[in-house]
Amino acid sequence: MNLTISKEQLISGLQAVQNVVSSRTTLPILSNVLLRAQGKLLELTATDLDVTVVCGVEANIKSEGATTIPVKKLFGIVRELNNPEIEIEVDEKHMTSLRSGASFYKINGLSAEEFPALPKFKEDKRVTLPQEKVRGMMKKTAFAISTDESRYVLNGIFLSLKEHKLTMVATDGRRLALVDEEVDVTEGSQGEFIVPAKAVSELNRLLQDKGEVEIRYSENQAAFNLKDEKGASTLIISKLIEGNYPNYRQVIPAEPKERVGLPREEFLHALRRAEIMTSEKSNSVKLSFSKNNLAITANSPEVGEARESLAINYKGKDMAIAFNPKYVIDPLNALTNDEVFLELIDELSPGVLKINGPFLYVVMPMRLS
Repeated sequence: MNLTISKEQLISGLQAVQNVVSSRTTLPILSNVLLRAQGKLLELTATDLDVTVVCGVEANIKSEGATTIPVKKLFGIVRELNNPEIEIEVDEKHMTSLRSGASFYKINGLSAEEFPALPKFKEDKRVTLPQEKVRGMMKKTAFAISTDESRYVLNGIFLSLKEHKLTMVATDGRRLALVDEEVDVTEGSQGEFIVPAKAVSELNRLLQDKGEVEIRYSENQAAFNLKDEKGASTLIISKLIEGNYPNYRQVIPAEPKERVGLPREEFLHALRRAEIMTSEKSNSVKLSFSKNNLAITANSPEVGEARESLAINYKGKDMAIAFNPKYVIDPLNALTNDEVFLELIDELSPGVLKINGPFLYVVMPMRLS
């Protein structure tokens, strides 16, 4: 294998894939990146056996071939090189030589045959969407993924492809975020699966505002092929979480008694300020609604107290409800709308945050002290 490549292209390829490589692996091959040179592309692949990322970058290929090299070492060297052009040559003993200006390196590698093979996917289970849409949906749900490993089915985002809709749901048992978008789902493509948190964070990192993403899935794996406008692509393949996702529809409250419009930005900043005065012991903020006013208060004996007041359009009866501030701040951070709507039944029932759009967020209240 012999090729020349610009430093910029090689770095962008390595940055796309190297995140999934675990620093604590017992299999040496999993510390390596697979380099495959063919046609006009150098394809880079990295995996931890749960998540695999494949990225192709342009290169001037003189002879095709494949090898694997320790990814952190390769990235460390390439990042520090001064010359914009790099020549890579690999001999039959998997020794890789790097030449760039006055720099020369030799790195021991392992055979490409040792690298785990990519899974195959059936043709029928596929759907294509704009990357921007998927990115927005993940941003609006990912923060609610559970980190409690004993409830492993909640350690990811639930995706449902049904009735010409893609629905994404995440919950940790105390709050739930749901978003759906219309999408062209064929009869054969319908299904449901749970994408684990690690793959979600890779997708959040790699999805762009332009281009398309093709989602394909099998019983235990899903693939997201991100294609940009120039035709370059990045592929993320993930094992799926096995198990049945809970019936999330049943936690969405019935008709609310009150629906309050709130300025998102103002509400968010008031909550952030009030949160400063909470502590681990008393970690709640109280929202008190009265005529055209929302008072936000936090009180913890060991820290002190906070009081914020927002002018709002409210004509209902006086009402107070308490929430963990983080659980209200997270969705407000993920949204971009000017106005959000808080739907309430009473102080003991879950609150529901909505926007003028396909998003819904349920949050459990805390006891009013």
